[in-house]
Order: sequence, then structure tokens, then C-alpha cells
Amino acid sequence: MSQPLNLNALAYFEAVARRGSLTRAAEELSVSASAVSQQIKLLEQQMGVRLFRRQGRQISLTLEGEQLFQASATAIRMLRDARRNLGKTHETRRLNLRVTPSFGVRWLGPRLGDFIARHPDWDLRVDAAPDPTDFDREIMDLDIRYGTGHWTGLHAQPVVSDDVLPLCSPAYLAGLSADPDPAARLAAARLIDSARALCQWDVWLYRNGIETPANRKSILMDRSSMALQLALDGAGVVLESLAVAATEVAAGRLVPVTPTLPILSFPAYWAICPHRFLHRRAVRLFLTWLDGQVQEHEAAVRDIAAQHGMTIEADDPSTDGLRDGA
Repeated sequence: MSQPLNLNALAYFEAVARRGSLTRAAEELSVSASAVSQQIKLLEQQMGVRLFRRQGRQISLTLEGEQLFQASATAIRMLRDARRNLGKTHETRRLNLRVTPSFGVRWLGPRLGDFIARHPDWDLRVDAAPDPTDFDREIMDLDIRYGTGHWTGLHAQPVVSDDVLPLCSPAYLAGLSADPDPAARLAAARLIDSARALCQWDVWLYRNGIETPANRKSILMDRSSMALQLALDGAGVVLESLAVAATEVAAGRLVPVTPTLPILSFPAYWAICPHRFLHRRAVRLFLTWLDGQVQEHEAAVRDIAAQHGMTIEADDPSTDGLRDGA
């Protein structure tokens, strides 16, 4: 087995080769010239080759010495750059966060001011994207993702639930049947679906035993925020979550269409990252803050349910009909 490389001697060698002098290298290293000379001899003995030609006080690299200098200079430069960058990382407090778009705009975005106010010395980068993070290729600390929690090889922590119920504008509700029976009220409604929602109209109607006309009018939107805006504009009834609609419901801009039926609740938004990232200070800090925000949101959902005389029914996200969202 070969001996471990003498890194101290290698650093001395690199300095001598770069400065072209034992004396100048010794001055740079703050050691004696004899100490440098001794380290060079040890390195030559370990390598089994001569690294310098010596002619009086003049020294020059041999062919083997030139090869070693090119390699050692590159390695030492990389180590110095790494040390400098590690120092910057230690000094900079930064959280890199990715979030699913509609949730980022409607739930997380309005709350981030509180995080910044509580942690003013932290830099924050938020990337709203529909695709999950590739943590092996992207510089990201945490991803808030919509789905059923199945991300192989990653830590997945539920943070916000989908609390699903039919909603529409007060004006649109006034045009529907006054019959309190949900089936009668929805019979003539235009139903707005979000293509990426875990629970869509067909599933919700089936679970509540409601049949609608085979030729019912419907609209399918690609994003929850788009579907929600259509409902606000009075285009129909949207099956949506209070995770993105609580503000509008609390303000009365959207109202429950079927208050006699429970709000369907299940985990839908998850904080995901590699397990090792849980040791990062930025991740722990954000998750702790997020937990407080979630508790406030859940209290608001309970208030909305109480205001409209509705109950909240917990469900299993693995139940048939719920699917992974984007």
C-alpha cells in the first residue's frame, strides 16, 4: 500500500515551484528556508523522483516536477476557492424555496411578509413552478408541492390540507334553485373544474350521492387560480379548496353552494426535500414558521365552517379517486 500523500509537503512544493525560490516560498509560508528544503526532500523521497534541478542557488522544475506542479496548483486553487465559498455560505443566510404556483400566489405569498419581518437578516428566493425540484441538480432547500405525499426517496411532510367545497359568487348563487337539496341546487349550475385538483367534481358528486344531468355544462381550467377567478366572475360553481379560497370566502366574495354537506378535508400540500436537508438551519427555520401559519389558517377554516353551519370531514388521500397533482 502506498503511503498517504504528505499534503503539507505538497503545499511547500507548490509555493517553491510558483515563486521559483526556497527563500521567497519560506517568506510566503512564514517558515524558515531550511524547513521548506526539508519538506521538499521528504516529498521527493515519497514520490521516488527528483522534483527540482539545483544549480547553486538556482532551482528549476524537472519534467516530473512540472507535472506535479500543474496538478498541485490546480488542487490547491480549488481548495482555496472552496474555503472562500464556504465562508460566504456561512455568512449568508439564504433560503431557496420552490412552490406550486397557485398555492404560492394565493396562500404562501400573502404570508411571506411575516416571515421576512420575523427574519430580516435572511435572503429569500422563491421559485413558483409546476414541476417538482430535482434536488440532485438544482440549488433548492425545500419544495412545497401539491399531491398525495408520494415522492420516492424524499422526506414528505404534510403542511396544508385541501378543504374542498363547492363555491360561487353571491350573484350566481341567487340564480340557482333555492331548494336546499344539493342535487336540486347544482342541477342547472355550470361546474368549474381544476385539471390538477386531487378531488374533482366527478369524485365529489359520487361521494355525496349526487347525480347531475348527463349533458351538464362544465368548464375545465389548468390552474386553481384560473378556476377560482371564473367563479369570482360569476361564470359557475367551482369545486375548490379553502387553501386558495379562504380569503374570498371570509370576505363574502364567494359563498358555499351546499352548506348542508361537509367540507372534505385531506392532506394536499407537502414540504419535500432530501432527508439530510432537515438538518439545514434554513429548512428548520422555515418549517417552524410555516407550522405557525398553518395553525392560523386551520383556525380560519374552522371559523368559516362555523359561520356557514358546515362540518369538516377528514378523508384519506389514498382513497380511489384522488390522484397525484402537479
